[in-house]
Amino acid sequence: MYRIPLFLLILFAQISFSQEINKFEQIDRLLPTPNTYRTASGAPGHEYWQQKADYQMEIRLDDENQRIHGEESITYHNNSPDVLTYLWLQLDQNRRAKDSDTYKVSTNSLDDRVSTRTLERMENDFDGGFKIEWVRDAQGKALRYTINKTMMRVDLEKPLAPGQHTTFAVKWWYNINNRMEIGGRSGYEYFEADDNYLYTIAQFFPRMCVYSDDDGWQNKQFLGRGEFTLTFGDYDVKLTVPEDHLVAATGELQNPAKVLTRVQSKRFEEARKSYDQPVLIVTEKEARENEQDKAKEEKTWHFKAENVRDFAFASSRKFIWDAMAVKQGDRTIMAMSMYPKEGNPLWEKYSTKAVAHTLKWYSHYTFDYPYPVAWSIHSNRIGMEYPMICFNGGRPEADGTYSERTKYGMISVIIHEVGHNYFPMIINSDERQWTWMDEGLNTFLQYLSEQQWERDYPSRRGAAFKIAPYMGGDKSRISPIMSNSENIWQFGNNAYAKPATALNILRETVMGRELFDYAFKEYANRWKFKHPEPADFFRTMEDASGVDLDWFWKGWFFTTDHVDIALKEVKWKKPNSRNPEVQGSYEDQYTEENPHGISSIRNRKEIEKTYNEIDPTLNDFYNKLNRDSLASAEYRSFMESLSDDEKETIVKDNHYYELTFENIGGLVMPVIFQFVFTDGTTEDIRIPAEIWRQNNSQVTKVFETEKEVEKIILDPYLETADTDRSNNYFPEEKQLNRFDLFKSRNFQSRPNLMQQSKKGKT
Repeated sequence: MYRIPLFLLILFAQISFSQEINKFEQIDRLLPTPNTYRTASGAPGHEYWQQKADYQMEIRLDDENQRIHGEESITYHNNSPDVLTYLWLQLDQNRRAKDSDTYKVSTNSLDDRVSTRTLERMENDFDGGFKIEWVRDAQGKALRYTINKTMMRVDLEKPLAPGQHTTFAVKWWYNINNRMEIGGRSGYEYFEADDNYLYTIAQFFPRMCVYSDDDGWQNKQFLGRGEFTLTFGDYDVKLTVPEDHLVAATGELQNPAKVLTRVQSKRFEEARKSYDQPVLIVTEKEARENEQDKAKEEKTWHFKAENVRDFAFASSRKFIWDAMAVKQGDRTIMAMSMYPKEGNPLWEKYSTKAVAHTLKWYSHYTFDYPYPVAWSIHSNRIGMEYPMICFNGGRPEADGTYSERTKYGMISVIIHEVGHNYFPMIINSDERQWTWMDEGLNTFLQYLSEQQWERDYPSRRGAAFKIAPYMGGDKSRISPIMSNSENIWQFGNNAYAKPATALNILRETVMGRELFDYAFKEYANRWKFKHPEPADFFRTMEDASGVDLDWFWKGWFFTTDHVDIALKEVKWKKPNSRNPEVQGSYEDQYTEENPHGISSIRNRKEIEKTYNEIDPTLNDFYNKLNRDSLASAEYRSFMESLSDDEKETIVKDNHYYELTFENIGGLVMPVIFQFVFTDGTTEDIRIPAEIWRQNNSQVTKVFETEKEVEKIILDPYLETADTDRSNNYFPEEKQLNRFDLFKSRNFQSRPNLMQQSKKGKT
């Protein structure tokens, strides 16, 4: 069945939303048509399939020249119903080739004052990119291949039919980038003080592209921001490094007796039984000693990993190593860290415990961690994830002190990067196209896990009020979440913060924790070790919860609308019971309905007597009428005509407040407000977003209270990301805006209080 491409649907949606009248129309026209591969419920269909790619690799790390040399054999399994005549591979290192499009399409400018560093970066003299030596079939015969920037097409000798597999080999090498100077997700850091290198190596081998039911070959070029779309498979990798290096990698070590000392092996076995505290396998003292003399010989570390989508490793003679055990069901997972002395004391105190904490809470919200190990590797100025291993920043000062920002930043980045094992390493979304499906969902779980670490943990993202300034900002610099990774304005806010906040609002405000947690866990389990698309997530969340969320997905994910609900008008009314004892005398009621104006007030003083007061003969029936007595009789007659329920309503003497809400921002949301009564008590009112279904712009609703209201507050708990709180109060309240005073130079927003304390400054 022909399906309109999703990007065209999204484009149409963005154009038409400005003309759309009702925000509660169903979302079906924006999503791909369900089929036998992907169902309308959001689950994989009964004919769902995906490809598999197995790798055998021999890699050598050249520590003298900072190069990677590799040879790999790839066995590609065609599980699709299609005949394939060629295969596509990713050559991610080619992003650093001198003729890379990344450099060509990046923009820059020069101010009046330009640093030499800026000019050096513009020169791009690093000789990066893969140097492919050959591509051969299983019999050693050369295969034709075509390199198109960061992609490589391998032409098969004969078509690969459904259910068949083929094996071919590639040999290559490349220069490793200095990531401290030219950046990058992987590379090396040079430590001048001891003349050593720390390598965090990824994207180091030609990798198979994904071939899927919804996109065919995913061959969108790698420009640097949109990450990776990868195929699951089994890895058998041998890493040859200097003899004195320690290596951490994806998978399980196959030859510990050959690469570890007896002492290290003994300590590792102790760590397998330690569930509370990490065990040091290589101490800082030992690491310092290891830094001094550089080995001339090499040794090979052998790792195997099953059902992973990628492989990465770290290698250095500088490493300290600690580990602890984490229980997951009936399995024991090893949470481990490697870091140089420059990372202490921060890393020894927190890293491995942060890994263990992440595995515990991510598993709580999704599924038990399925892999045997989880590594955290210290690499300054970076946070990047791969199966079972991640590279994380967070370095204390040289004196061992650190600021709160450094401490919590390090813990957060470890939680985030270890959490990526779930999204997208296992729930394997297309990062090149939909960054939010891994970064946004992962940032959401990061927020939940951070709050489990420490009460009122200073989470950077997740809470609704923190996204409000971005959403209410300049729309010319904001993209819908449903935008390609390379086309996003304000990448962190769009791909990380906004989707994470959206999910938190769904959980806390729209769906409730119980329904949300069940549906989210269902999505995770449906799509673990598979390739989900946005529609699969949207549909599963509705299917498993029974909550219609189309209005939410449309507003938060497909538009740049923001939340700004205003309390436009408040009218206070009370019923006229006709009871003189309640309503007061006729004169009191008349005065209430016709208040004394300035003329009346002055006339009471200046007019000594009116004509009818001077001449009583002017008075007639109406002047002599006892209106209070008549009102009492009228009230008795009125009450006799009522039922018991009607009488109860009349005698309650309650207050009625007619509230008018205006949707200024365009994003429909639940209406949440608080009555503050004159006696100091409060009452919270929560109205579902569907109140806007007949009128997306303005709604009016009446509320009955027993007590008199003194104040009304919209969004009292800051849970809807309302961008303008000045219109959230009745009566209107002044909003306090603070400003900071600081010196133009040497200003630190978050000082290192630990260091200042040592110097006697606190």
